[in-house]
Amino acid sequence: MRLSELDYDLPPELIAQEPLAERDQARMLVVDRRAKSLEHSRFYKLADYLREGDLIVMNDTRVVPARLFARKPSGGRVELLMVRPVAEPQGGWIALARGASSLKIGTALSLENGATLKVAAQGAEGRPIMVAENGSRGDSLRIEDILEQQGKLALPHYIKRKVSAADSDDYQTIYANAPGAIAAPTAGLHFTDRVFRQLAEAGIRTARITLHIGPGTFAPVRSTEVESHTMEAEWFTIGSAALGAIDHARRIGARVIAVGTSTVRSLESWAITGEPEGFTGLFIAPGFHFKMVDAMITNFHMPRTTVLALVMALAGRETILDAYREAIRRRYRMLSYGDAMLIL
Repeated sequence: MRLSELDYDLPPELIAQEPLAERDQARMLVVDRRAKSLEHSRFYKLADYLREGDLIVMNDTRVVPARLFARKPSGGRVELLMVRPVAEPQGGWIALARGASSLKIGTALSLENGATLKVAAQGAEGRPIMVAENGSRGDSLRIEDILEQQGKLALPHYIKRKVSAADSDDYQTIYANAPGAIAAPTAGLHFTDRVFRQLAEAGIRTARITLHIGPGTFAPVRSTEVESHTMEAEWFTIGSAALGAIDHARRIGARVIAVGTSTVRSLESWAITGEPEGFTGLFIAPGFHFKMVDAMITNFHMPRTTVLALVMALAGRETILDAYREAIRRRYRMLSYGDAMLIL
């Protein structure tokens, strides 16, 4: 598949800059991939399109305030996005750094609260691995504590406004539980207590897994041949309750419906490897054979991205492009804070 085949014209004015006041009032484009038909609906009507016994699987990762601002010894400002902990060195976190072409091992960065982060090692692609040094009063600090105290939420780059206090709640699913993501599993932002009640009343079950979303999910595809792209691995786990729910759905002939691309990748990684926990770098593009996922709920995605390739793999490239053209014609709200798509 050529990179140009992941292109479409995205009008910038359709990129949602704010969430809806009521999450489940989002518009929902229902795509029947077999009939190649489209239907316009609303997310609060989700249960109407599913069957009794169907299983909805969602990612319960919680976004951490992963952005920090620091100063180099020279006084220069550095913006850090703390991606995830690493095994070595103890207490280390791998980071993305902006404002410094390179940070040498041993460089100390000062934070507002008097704490210091030091470059302990260099990770893949020259990314610094940071450790926390003691605070000004000699107290021992962890990076997790620093993020809780002064970390800032990192909204996607296409949201052209400052982060507000409301984003701390708006940019989390209502079922977010396991801290560790730097970006939200945005397909789940539309769920409300009302939607969950309606699903339960219709006999539709739910289960939760965890994948901590990192840079790999939203990094653009740059390879001319899409299949040459390598995704950065992200950690996932599928617990015993979810495994049991999936097994039950399979035994009764019900559908497994994934909420978001991160859930799809977790389930398909498990189907391929047999391992329900670990790091996955699975890249799903057209031609992929799905073993576990029968349908999915997703948002509308940026051109030339791995997430767009994934939905094309499930529904077909032309079907998805037709759906996107129709959504744009109808002025749907796009991307993270935007509207939803249900692919059946």
